[in-house]
Amino acid sequence: MHQYRTHTCGALRESDIGARTRLSGWVHRVRDHGGLLFIDLRDHYGITQIVVDPDSPAFSRAEELRAEWVVRVDGLVRERPGDTKNPAIATGQIEVFATEIEVLSAAAELPLPVFGDAEYPEETRLKYRFLDLRRERLHRNIVKRSQIISWLRRRMIEDGFTEFQTPILTASSPEGARDFLVPSRLHPGKFYALPQAPQQFKQLLMIAGFDRYFQIAPCFRDEDARADRSPGEFYQLDIEMSFVTQEDVFQAVEPVLRDLFVAFGEGKPVTQTFPRIPYAEAMRKYGSDKPDLRNPIVMEAVTEQFAGSGFKVFANMIASDPTVEVWAIPAKGGGARAFCDRMNAWAQSEGQPGLGYIFWREGEEGGAGPVAKNIGLERAEAIRTQLGLGVGDAAFFVAGKPKVFTSFAAAARNKIGRELNLVELDQFAFCWIVDFPMFEWNEEEKRIDFSHNPFSMPQGGLEALNSKDPLSINAFQYDVVCNGVELSSGAIRNHKPEIMRRAFEIAGYDQSVLESKFGGMLRALQYGAPPHGGIAPGLDRMVMLLCGEENLREVVVFPMNQKAEDLLMGAPSDVTPQQLRELHIRLNLPKG
Repeated sequence: MHQYRTHTCGALRESDIGARTRLSGWVHRVRDHGGLLFIDLRDHYGITQIVVDPDSPAFSRAEELRAEWVVRVDGLVRERPGDTKNPAIATGQIEVFATEIEVLSAAAELPLPVFGDAEYPEETRLKYRFLDLRRERLHRNIVKRSQIISWLRRRMIEDGFTEFQTPILTASSPEGARDFLVPSRLHPGKFYALPQAPQQFKQLLMIAGFDRYFQIAPCFRDEDARADRSPGEFYQLDIEMSFVTQEDVFQAVEPVLRDLFVAFGEGKPVTQTFPRIPYAEAMRKYGSDKPDLRNPIVMEAVTEQFAGSGFKVFANMIASDPTVEVWAIPAKGGGARAFCDRMNAWAQSEGQPGLGYIFWREGEEGGAGPVAKNIGLERAEAIRTQLGLGVGDAAFFVAGKPKVFTSFAAAARNKIGRELNLVELDQFAFCWIVDFPMFEWNEEEKRIDFSHNPFSMPQGGLEALNSKDPLSINAFQYDVVCNGVELSSGAIRNHKPEIMRRAFEIAGYDQSVLESKFGGMLRALQYGAPPHGGIAPGLDRMVMLLCGEENLREVVVFPMNQKAEDLLMGAPSDVTPQQLRELHIRLNLPKG
């Protein structure tokens, strides 16, 4: 018999009844039923119920056991009595009558319990992450993450992609988030950077002739944490393809994402054909370039109904500035004054002056509320007809310059949808956001800047860059969004050096900067680069959605806290003076 086990704690079935077995695992919990001890023994694979009675030679040792002790149990597999069978677990038809128990490792008093799903402070959970990971939900999430990665790797290979590894130590880039820098011992005063993404390397692979690349790629960005963004590092399914159009990328990637969410989505409906929504349309309809399409609310402009109206707050804004617009947020089922007042109070809590509204109720023609009274029957009726609303419904209004109010309008849309239970939560609603602007105005620096990815191909190519207003040029850039979460950005790349030079010139980069920061890419484009494009869906975010979690911490094995600290291993940490000398570094720490 093996020293530790003949079976795992998830393996025994009715067919094993009468057999002798040896199990090893953690004591999940101990229950005392009038002298009869029941021990739930847990390992990676499952739980087996152990029974010990006072006549067993193992009874005295069993009485000593505490939660999370590691033990070996020898015993006889027998059928559970009829009323104690547990169909909720795979081993629920049997139990093991213990004849011998050996303690392999005792456990000190636990800083957090493993049994159950009670919430504990982040600091405790991350400091004792090895205990946190023993909890059933978290353990299940991490196993699911591994299964998802395996599925993706198999699928990409089946679809004709080849996996390559790209460098971790590379050069710093002026674009995107802050780099993590690594000092070079052999080249004093110089630094490597950890890659924010394998962007340039995967393009170079296409130029080298490898055609269809993928990688489960680690990425590193020195940016603040959010619920849907891990501080420090994250993983993505990095993809690049040669001789493709934007449509080719969609046709290759969309089935992979759809099938992944069908395979691991536990029966929830998944969008079968992802709608393509232009960026400008997404901003006007949803106030966001990552809309949650589970929410059916679509905003519409109703500026003309307020222009010259008796609702002077909006009318005066429109008259004084032609860029001012009024958007309506329809709220089916929201036609009660109490709800409208509650939304108005919420808007004020968000730092807004309020949230105007009209609601429609039986026997009150033209709608109810101060806005309806001020704009009059005809205008209120025109709004109701335009939005397709009726008795029992409401409409809320935001006004100003769209660039200023869109984020609030998006938040209001989401809030109304949730409050009125309009959001169909149990589904995965995908879409593509397309036609992103190539450039944007950097108000802080008063200059034109790249809005998305500087290596993207502008729509219209060099001719557009030379003849059009840069702020009117769209790029072959796209995002894939699921349930309001941006899974990835992607683009058809700029594969011509003259277009790259001109695009960076428009964005204010001197040619010397282009040569020093992107010289490798620029040189590569001069020696025959194929048209190519790609995308990189965020692995952590996909796993988060598929596990039904709202925080990436719940699907990452060893995450950092919100301050980018690893509380388990104590990183970042001090280094010795000798290490600093070897790297030719002298610290200049902030005072106080």
